[in-house]
Amino acid sequence: MAHVSAAERRPQLIKAAIGLMAREGVAAGSTRAIAAELGVAQATVHYTFGTKEELYRAVMEQLTHDLIDQVTRAAPTDASFEDTIVTLAEALWRTVLEQPAPHQLLTELSMFALRTPHLKEALQSHCSEVLAVTTRLVDQAAERTGHQLGQPAETFARFFLAGFDGLTMQHLSLPDEEAERVCLRALVSAVLAMDSGTARRGGGAPSRSRAQHAP
Repeated sequence: MAHVSAAERRPQLIKAAIGLMAREGVAAGSTRAIAAELGVAQATVHYTFGTKEELYRAVMEQLTHDLIDQVTRAAPTDASFEDTIVTLAEALWRTVLEQPAPHQLLTELSMFALRTPHLKEALQSHCSEVLAVTTRLVDQAAERTGHQLGQPAETFARFFLAGFDGLTMQHLSLPDEEAERVCLRALVSAVLAMDSGTARRGGGAPSRSRAQHAP
């Protein structure tokens, strides 16, 4: 049998772990079960990652990067600041509607990490990256459009993510897509209303045409 390096095996094991845990939950993600999912020896998992916690960390990173990539690719290049924020929120919400499994798995892993000392740092890293990317997207939108923010970009990001996480949990546990569309529009409007600079110019809410087409 041809030798497969740890560098080659790593993404294979991450994919196998995501597939298994998305179907059966985090509790099912033992190194033995993940190895069986890929059809390799259990020792291969430990050789590649060292510990189950390191594999879980890698899974969180992969899920996060995949979602971030989808949202950043949706960022418009010629829209106003307000419409850019609406577009980004819509893009992120589409990942919830179309790919609920990654969001559920990230939620489960986050709760698991809170009770697992070796994973708390991984959770902090995950949350910090999501916050940093969201902050960067707000900053880039403001810079591109010449928009002067009335609050620090990180404040916008923290507020939006807090509301979005709650809306995602509601969708996973008690879905109601019509109500969720209303809530998403309200969340985006609330985020933009924080922008005192925009409020002074009379544009503190997403444009009516964009808001009406939120998913």
